[in-house]
Amino acid sequence: MKLECSGIPIIIELARAQGFKIFESQDWDLNIIGERNPAGAVDEFDDWLHVCYKDQGVWIWHAFKCTTDAGRHWLQNHNTAILCHNRQYRGAYMIGLHRGKYEALVQRGAAVSVWRDRNGDDVHDYGQNEESGYFGINIHRASARRESEIVGQYSAGCQVIADPAEFDIFMSLCRRQIAETGFERFSYTLMMGA
Repeated sequence: MKLECSGIPIIIELARAQGFKIFESQDWDLNIIGERNPAGAVDEFDDWLHVCYKDQGVWIWHAFKCTTDAGRHWLQNHNTAILCHNRQYRGAYMIGLHRGKYEALVQRGAAVSVWRDRNGDDVHDYGQNEESGYFGINIHRASARRESEIVGQYSAGCQVIADPAEFDIFMSLCRRQIAETGFERFSYTLMMGA
């Protein structure tokens, strides 16, 4: 959904306060920011993916319901990847095929950091067993047909938008960045919400 924004989006101010790079010197240079719910529940789309950019010097802000955590299916299968929050992954993503099936933002440009949840319970264990590398932690959609209510197998650590119509908007913004700026790489910032 597109949010009203009369000045600088609050999510941009929060990211700047944490010391993250804000892309604002050129129109259509996207700031993609995940906001993880600190009270999040397993298998729920209870996080937000924000996209903020300037168009003709004016800030535009979109927010999409998503998950930044793996679903219960993967948590119970041990060694689950959880993308580390309060980090910025500069130039880590490009448009490509998610699992060879449809266009999404795929991890191609740089390593990311994950925590490995190894105990097989229903709790996302943050801060343990950190690894950095190329793990296929993509930004994609859940169902192609309708808004998903349960994460299930849609995320094994990826950042997943619940509604396919909103995902289509997200991808159109990414394509517009390339068309307007020539920048084919995308940075992703993941923060723990308040």
